[in-house]
Amino acid sequence: MNQPAADGPPPPAAPLANERTRFVQVNGLQLCIREWGEAGRPAMVLLHGLRGFSATWRTLAQALSPTWRLVAIDQRGRGESDWDPEANYYTDAYLADLEAVVDGLGLERFVLVGHSMGGTTAYVYAARHPSRVAALVIEDIAPGSSAKGAGAERIMREMSSLPASFETWTDARAYWRSARPSLGEEALEQRLAESLREDGSGRITWRYDAAGISRVRLNPDPARTVDLWPVVEALQVPTLILRGGQSDFCPEATVGEMIRRNPQISSVTIPGASHYVHDDAPDPFLQHLRSFLDHLGAQNSSGAVAP
Repeated sequence: MNQPAADGPPPPAAPLANERTRFVQVNGLQLCIREWGEAGRPAMVLLHGLRGFSATWRTLAQALSPTWRLVAIDQRGRGESDWDPEANYYTDAYLADLEAVVDGLGLERFVLVGHSMGGTTAYVYAARHPSRVAALVIEDIAPGSSAKGAGAERIMREMSSLPASFETWTDARAYWRSARPSLGEEALEQRLAESLREDGSGRITWRYDAAGISRVRLNPDPARTVDLWPVVEALQVPTLILRGGQSDFCPEATVGEMIRRNPQISSVTIPGASHYVHDDAPDPFLQHLRSFLDHLGAQNSSGAVAP
């Protein structure tokens, strides 16, 4: 990666050689879909977190695309997807989008991976469509994570104090470095490139619907929030939870209770990683995901889980 000037914009995000981008009309919005790997291979669908973007999965895709077809969604209001004019940023909307995307792509059975907010959607989809999900991989979210605890409080602080814009890229870089101190330089520059852009006046503004998403996160409609405990208890698919050893968002005790309540669930704690496990520890994340899928593939003589 080319290094940016200390006060300059980040290098443009570089797609992988086998990366394909398409736009689909879903529930009144145009969503951006990124794919890697050949269409005939076993499928893996990837869901990013609250302030994430589909390209966050490029490192994982580079490793897995020789044997998998990977599909990542810029969820509504993020990346290259449309912002929702009604600010409908709730799990039921993300779920309806996911259902429409996988149906539109003809994915009959696939591995589903979700980080944080995307993990909530993944839990609910897997519980609702067990015949479609060969395996579920959840990155650092558990019942209650979004409602209370140090991680929830941190995110609320971030949302309530979010700058509307930045005067310079130096200011933007300092913001993300403060907000995500565990990020390496390459991951930091990718986040800058994917989450910010210069407007016509030269100010640095958000590429995602920061105002709408923050408003919903700070003042959610209680009728539309999801209690994940009944969802977790209903899961019928093999499920792996990958949590960061330094996470403030996914308590080890809660994960232990999940495993106690549902024998389909197992977990791995990755030392040194924060809530952003795939950014902080990409190699261990890949290793444990592969091990989980390889184990399931060995149990499944049809080869439907692992290639």
